Amino acid sequence: MGLLLDILETLVLTVRDVLPIAVIIFGMQFLVIRRPIPNLRRVLLGFLFVLMGLALFLVGLEKALFPLGKIMAQQLTDPAFLAASLDSAGEVLQWHHYKWVYLFAFAIGFATTLAEPALLAVAIKANEVSGGAIGVGGLRVAVALGVALGIALGSYRIVTGLPLQNFIIAGYVVVIVQTLFAPKMIIALAYDSGGVTTSTVTVPLVTALGLGLASTVPGRSPLLDGFGLIAFASLFPIMGVLGYAQLSHWKARRSRE
Repeated sequence: MGLLLDILETLVLTVRDVLPIAVIIFGMQFLVIRRPIPNLRRVLLGFLFVLMGLALFLVGLEKALFPLGKIMAQQLTDPAFLAASLDSAGEVLQWHHYKWVYLFAFAIGFATTLAEPALLAVAIKANEVSGGAIGVGGLRVAVALGVALGIALGSYRIVTGLPLQNFIIAGYVVVIVQTLFAPKMIIALAYDSGGVTTSTVTVPLVTALGLGLASTVPGRSPLLDGFGLIAFASLFPIMGVLGYAQLSHWKARRSRE
């Protein structure tokens, strides 16, 4: 009964959030364009499916994925688990003792990005408008690798307590240098790839991972250190796609020569 009430409450909130979008779309159609909506019944049915799907998805995130990410971070940083990595009983924990945290961050970043619906939609459209020059699978893997590396590096930052801005500034310097040498047709898509990764699947798990790490690593503040992983998840996919395009361009040039 409690789960049903949660679903209904989330459905009401989802309707409230989606309602402005529907008002704008239907308002423009009827008041500005002044034409009937083609296949109105299918459009309304699609809106209903979107509302139900979003509500169930949000409940699933709140009940399963979000707590799971936090629990995994707490277990991987548990002193009893980390004690197995110490060479002696009196040794102090160092950043390299958290290797399983970095591996988990890499794996969860890669997996959630591949499952991101927004990335799939962008990859399919990029493949269509490029005439097949941009592969759907290649683009998704490049973005997923970028997110995975970014979240792993962000986890390292939380463990060490290094300033966030240093990583972000250095990352954008690398992006600017890559932009100067990357093929022009991929630059805009690469910059968009950083935004599509921060969507419904990636954000809850990555946020839970960051907060869980900051809560369990000694000397870290959840408020000051727990956030910031999303910035890595937005920045490093740009590097990944630009690097993928540069590598593909280099291989194509070598084959021609």
